[in-house]
Amino acid sequence: MRRLRPSASRSVAAAVLAGLLLAAGPAAAAPVAGTESAATTDGRHGGHHGGTRYQSTLLAKASADECFVDIGVDYPPGPPCETGQPKVNQAYVWGLTRYKDRLWFGTGANPNCLTSGNNLRNTQPTRNDDWVCEYGQSQIARANPDLPPTVGDHRAPRVYTYDLKRRSMVERTADLRGASPDDEARLLRTVGFRAAGNHRGVVLLGGPALGATINLFAFDADTGAYLGSRNFTEYGNIRHFVIADGEMYAGVGVGPNGGQRGLVLRWTGSKSDPFSFLPVADLPAQAVDLTVHQGRIFVTTWPGAEDTQSFGPGPVSPTAGIADEPTDEEPVPLNIAGVWMSPKLSANGPGLDSRDVDGWTRVWHVMEYEPDPIIARTYGLGGLASYGGYLYWGTMHVPFKSTTVHLAVYPPTDEQGVRDSVRNTQRAIGVFRGSFGHGHQHGHGERGGGHGDRVDLLYGASELPAYDPAAGDGAGVWASTSTGYTPLYGASGFDNPTLNYTWKMVVAGGRLYVGTMDWSYLAKELQQDEPVPPADAARGGDDDDEEEELAFGADLWVFESPHRPAKMVDNAGLGNYLNYGVRSMVVDGSTVYLGMANPMNLRTDPTDDVPEGGWELIKLTPKHHHH
Repeated sequence: MRRLRPSASRSVAAAVLAGLLLAAGPAAAAPVAGTESAATTDGRHGGHHGGTRYQSTLLAKASADECFVDIGVDYPPGPPCETGQPKVNQAYVWGLTRYKDRLWFGTGANPNCLTSGNNLRNTQPTRNDDWVCEYGQSQIARANPDLPPTVGDHRAPRVYTYDLKRRSMVERTADLRGASPDDEARLLRTVGFRAAGNHRGVVLLGGPALGATINLFAFDADTGAYLGSRNFTEYGNIRHFVIADGEMYAGVGVGPNGGQRGLVLRWTGSKSDPFSFLPVADLPAQAVDLTVHQGRIFVTTWPGAEDTQSFGPGPVSPTAGIADEPTDEEPVPLNIAGVWMSPKLSANGPGLDSRDVDGWTRVWHVMEYEPDPIIARTYGLGGLASYGGYLYWGTMHVPFKSTTVHLAVYPPTDEQGVRDSVRNTQRAIGVFRGSFGHGHQHGHGERGGGHGDRVDLLYGASELPAYDPAAGDGAGVWASTSTGYTPLYGASGFDNPTLNYTWKMVVAGGRLYVGTMDWSYLAKELQQDEPVPPADAARGGDDDDEEEELAFGADLWVFESPHRPAKMVDNAGLGNYLNYGVRSMVVDGSTVYLGMANPMNLRTDPTDDVPEGGWELIKLTPKHHHH
């Protein structure tokens, strides 16, 4: 197994597991993932005795698509593979949408390698029993010298439909490849089908393209016919669509990876003209997910500035100087992660139009919770949903991102300083809900402090470690600092310190489902690679049976009422613990279809005792109450 290089930025990894299992704080005694404590909310309200049971069914799964010998070696023909081993590159059901009895979805290949390359600037090839990231040594990178090493593991995404009545899957990627050289070129340059939506009989699938643009591909939802593709140079990322009052909207980002600013677009297209959009919001950060809540669209955003150089005590970007909340210290940058609220959908006639572009209000941002300003700039916000009269949303934390940024801004002078930074920069997801839009309408960028506006922390921390660079006679000190909130139901990550993304929320059958990412399985790999200080002190209790205690795999949670804590549907990847995330969800009545994230591209042996890598499509149905 290749060891991580103990270079300045990677020596971080040695202490990472300690920081991780210690949960978020210096003295936080957190329950370990997968123990009974993670499901205590279940028992507290009758749980398995009077609660709902859930049944999950695997509908479809990625199959191996390449043969792999070793890092830097050309790929032999296959599969089936006469030499080397089968490899499954297609890892995420990234974009997923339902039209009548058909699910349309697009995949993403090796996103863990792309994220590590993009966000952490990692280009050192890695191989273990679970996955390989070749970066600049891949055959594709070697054949295309202009391809940055960070995206050497890129593979063209794929498109599928799944017929719910016939229970059969059809791959439609060849329709794109065969349509024209332009269509094929666009497909080959698409990082993944990150977004999927449908309206008026048109299915749109698209995502970021290599470079700083997006590609969209359109299909006739009724006949399945391919309608063509278009490259949009003015946008750099697209993640989600939403239908609001009979119109479809998309959230996009501008610039590389969408990091410069954001827009909300209203789709004004048709089968004869599928790529027509009208901007209806201009936001200082990229739009991530969207939902409809009480006659308005609400949007979560991600911060700009992908590289650590732009992070620092000063402004993050040119828009950072625009204060929307003067404080004693410095103004809160407008492009940190926040929740934005549209004008009323009916304000200027049916739906939003160009008159609404500057009418959006930021109603919440992460600096209202996270006490460390550097860490706050690395937060993203993810899934959100309207449920029981409240808007719900959760946070997103790319593993190591806050650590990398903090070490760059405040480099520790010794190894203990590095360890302290690692431990104190880890964050698990916070889950919030708010009541907005009841007060007066605010101007652009103001905080929604109107009458009746309030925010509750459901799962999170009342204190988090924050770094004070002036403390300790200028040496800098980490101190437990109030977040200003008291969680109503439990600790960060639904009491699981390795839940790092609130990836998607949907409401189905009167229940709010929260799909997350759990990166404990990725962390296990680092633990094998390097010695890690014992973490048992802060976890409370001994380390016996640690493998059994840690439940690898994505966690799916459900609120069955807006008045009670969430319950765990599953905490081990819904039948495959290599599924580290619930990436996408669509609803059909009380049924939810889950698109899973599983980048374990070398786990392709059906005869061993480890499940297989690659994306999965899962059907989840609530069963009747047991009395």
